[in-house]
Amino acid sequence: MKSLKIVISGAAETAHCSENINETAYEIGKNLALNRVTTITGATTGTPFWVAKGAYEHNGYVIGISPAMNEKEHLELYNLPTDYHHLIFYTGFGHSLRNLILVRCGDGVIFICGRTGTLNEFVIAYEEKKPMGILLNSGGEEKYMDKIIAESYKKHEKIIWESDPKKLVEKMINLIKND
Repeated sequence: MKSLKIVISGAAETAHCSENINETAYEIGKNLALNRVTTITGATTGTPFWVAKGAYEHNGYVIGISPAMNEKEHLELYNLPTDYHHLIFYTGFGHSLRNLILVRCGDGVIFICGRTGTLNEFVIAYEEKKPMGILLNSGGEEKYMDKIIAESYKKHEKIIWESDPKKLVEKMINLIKND
């Protein structure tokens, strides 16, 4: 059986997120690693960074999809980290097109807090009918996701809403395996 790949979408800047969001994101990464799931992030700061760290420090495999053209641009223009990733792909496409590639790389997507970039990734995943897991009470754009679903007039039955990081990972794995 092939390794599952789960994309992490979340706020690169977390001041508006729930309290202890970094620890919660780390737990998600840890649980992905313990379940031998490959973690894919936007190679950025904030919640994706903490998920990457949790996965990496628990022997999980972590891939980053960067908006930058190369490592120099990644570090100097975008001011993004390279820590806690085994491999980073440099797309050179900026954030918006990177988001499309990022979402398409995974078997499913977990959303943690977020801002407009996360909302962009959410709409892409929804349109692609990807299995999706939304961390409840994480803050940010989560409050709009339910409204988008209700007003989309497009059925999507592969969405999990969960507040417990460990349960969210377990439910996502099951959802993907049964997809």
